[in-house]
Amino acid sequence: MTIMKLGISMGGFPLGTEAGRMRPLLSRLARRADEAGFDSLWTMDHFFQIPVTGQPPEAPLLEAYAVLAFLAAETERIRLGTMVTCVAYRHPGVLIKAVTSIDVLSGGRVIFGVGAGAPFNQPPPGRSPRDFEAYGLGIPFPPLAERFERLEEVVQIALQMWRGDEAPYEGTHYQLLRPLNSPNTLQHPHPPILIAGSGERKTLRLVARHGDMCNLFDLAGTGFADNLKHKLEVLRSHCEDAGRDYGAIEKTVSTFVDPDGDRARVLAHLAELAGLGIDHAMVSPARPWDETTLDQVAAIVPDVYAIPARG
Repeated sequence: MTIMKLGISMGGFPLGTEAGRMRPLLSRLARRADEAGFDSLWTMDHFFQIPVTGQPPEAPLLEAYAVLAFLAAETERIRLGTMVTCVAYRHPGVLIKAVTSIDVLSGGRVIFGVGAGAPFNQPPPGRSPRDFEAYGLGIPFPPLAERFERLEEVVQIALQMWRGDEAPYEGTHYQLLRPLNSPNTLQHPHPPILIAGSGERKTLRLVARHGDMCNLFDLAGTGFADNLKHKLEVLRSHCEDAGRDYGAIEKTVSTFVDPDGDRARVLAHLAELAGLGIDHAMVSPARPWDETTLDQVAAIVPDVYAIPARG
């Protein structure tokens, strides 16, 4: 029998947090999560804080791959990843080198989380371009359709580099003369590839073709809440079309948890997710993590691991 997995997503620090407090706090949280038995630990790949956290853009946020390298040194067994890297933010050759390096330094614990990025072409009404990281930092941010094209090329490049193939890569958007990757990953054949998003025509089809994991949304009140049963049925259909074993893909979901709420209700919701076919829940509170909050959530880990995953 497989069991439900539980991960935690960390989204930065509260506004006003002093820089000198960040390292010791992050260290304590990571070590506690590792010791408590959580399966995975995730950081956002953003440069400005995002609205879903309830914090303003100015709230402190560290760069994701620097954080993962730090977490690799602070932990021993927990899996590490970004939730998730936007293809527009790094050249794929540099990105795959970063992911590979963290896999090596963590002893083979990295998960490659990647996606097309924000599901829009221009900032939504009422949101200033100054508060959106791509515009604020001057990062080229192609239209969504092009980002999906780039996403598929990034996955292709990752798989080529991880199998040690140095032949030139000639894509529509990326050309790599020699995609050398030395050293290569400790995980074989490669780190798990998590492709995030719930788009039915492009994202879930790409998961069926290339993904080891998908990530759907269960974030009520944010505009990111999927009909999970339907999305999983769509993924199953794409797997059938691609000749892929649906059961080989780990189904994950990002969800909120109220650490101050009714313990039975939290567990009942996680059991409901497992009953739908979710294998791995990445939880976060509606406030930034602190040690008390992490201890509250860690207390339910043994009960969560008693929940069977449907698969």
